[in-house]
Amino acid sequence: MAQWTSTVGAAQLARQLRAQQPRPLPPGSRKPPAYRALADGVRLLVLEGRVPVAARLPAERELALALSLSRTTVAAAYEALRTEGFLASRRGAGSWTAVPAGNPLPARGLEPLPPEALGSMIDLGCASLPAPEPWLTRAVQGALEELPPYAHTHGDYPAGLPDLRRMIADRYTGQGIPTMPEQIMVTTGAMGAIDAICHLFAGRGERIAVESPSYANILQLMRETGARLVPVAMEEGLGGWDMNRWRQVLRDTAPRLAYVVADFHNPTGALADEQRRRALVEAARSAGTVLVVDETMNELRLDPVDMPRRVCAFDPAGSTVVTVGSASKAFWAGMRIGWVRAAPDVIRSLVAARAYADMGTPVLEQLAINWLMRTGGWEEAVALRRDQARVNRDALVRAVQRDLPEWEFEVPHGGLTLWVRTGGISGSRLAVAGERVGVRVPSGPRFGVDGAFEGYVRLPFTVAGPVADEAAVRLAAAADLVVSGASAGAETPRTFVA
Repeated sequence: MAQWTSTVGAAQLARQLRAQQPRPLPPGSRKPPAYRALADGVRLLVLEGRVPVAARLPAERELALALSLSRTTVAAAYEALRTEGFLASRRGAGSWTAVPAGNPLPARGLEPLPPEALGSMIDLGCASLPAPEPWLTRAVQGALEELPPYAHTHGDYPAGLPDLRRMIADRYTGQGIPTMPEQIMVTTGAMGAIDAICHLFAGRGERIAVESPSYANILQLMRETGARLVPVAMEEGLGGWDMNRWRQVLRDTAPRLAYVVADFHNPTGALADEQRRRALVEAARSAGTVLVVDETMNELRLDPVDMPRRVCAFDPAGSTVVTVGSASKAFWAGMRIGWVRAAPDVIRSLVAARAYADMGTPVLEQLAINWLMRTGGWEEAVALRRDQARVNRDALVRAVQRDLPEWEFEVPHGGLTLWVRTGGISGSRLAVAGERVGVRVPSGPRFGVDGAFEGYVRLPFTVAGPVADEAAVRLAAAADLVVSGASAGAETPRTFVA
């Protein structure tokens, strides 16, 4: 029986390999042979998690044709990978990716480090902050006081608790966007909301237009549903959305869905103005595309800038825009409460389909968020979150500018992430080297489609003070390892003491 659980096509693998930046060569050293460069490229994709473990690779002849290399070169690269433990083969079953014994399995998403690793590793992979106390404790205590009546029911509310649906609807209405509770479904986080939307609207093989770059975990979620991702390039820096590109993609490919983060975009931090929001809704409506708008960063304004109206304000009929919100970024990632705002018929379809997925969202957490929003605690907690993120952002910016002056970025006015061009250094190699020196950072290609953004990394606003300074020092050390060509080995990370 074959040992592989998925396959990687020759064309796909070739695109990912071509997008990689070559490793800088130390002065006086020779360019590695073609087979060595190919083996190194595949190994890097596996270590980064962008080619999964146990994925069947193309036959040698197929990959040779796709890369315009000789079959001998590909065969030598596969043999080198087998020797190093990154490839396994069996006659009649082909060859599939592996990791050497004792190595941790690479992550394909941006999940946080386990608590036991935090003492030796600075985690810049997960854009989440600690809870804004005392508001978490107060919210849970308030929820416990309101729990008894619900404990006498079955506890299953597929559309969400009526009081919380009404509360969320009233918040939209208060911002000039009339909304009924029937237009709200409470979900288990924003990821649960988008997963439900993708399954309802975009079956296997359907096209979904996405920003390029975009949020890595959402891109992976969409791939797992079998969607065909259509990237739409963002403008450089904080420029954001190129509407000529969006109109062309929506017109030419007619995607079933389009996914955008218009508020302090993840990862770039860009903020779409009202003109772009209106134009995006009009383009989606003309193409018959459902526009999914991720508002999880909406309340994380860190500087005094005017916030544009929400995207759904430009779709008064509710036929084009489906909005996703969440408490996870603005409040705390451990509070897995999200919501969808859409037309009532869409909400009814999502609720009906939910019976075959997670049934409903935990009642106690819904009561906690409802308590916060009802008492004004939400505004107080979000204000604390903004203050913390602002301090972290400014500390990280200073540290990176000091220790890595060749890195380029624009400082966003909100959100939780910094999108950084790494001065010609491969982001993938930098991520691997970072694990050696004790800093975890996601590379740019995780936020693109088929290997784009090799020269970038994403830095979240999760550390400040001495930890931010040490993070920049470790990133500089990782960059030195990449430039010296010594980023492929293993080394015990240093222990950080605050």
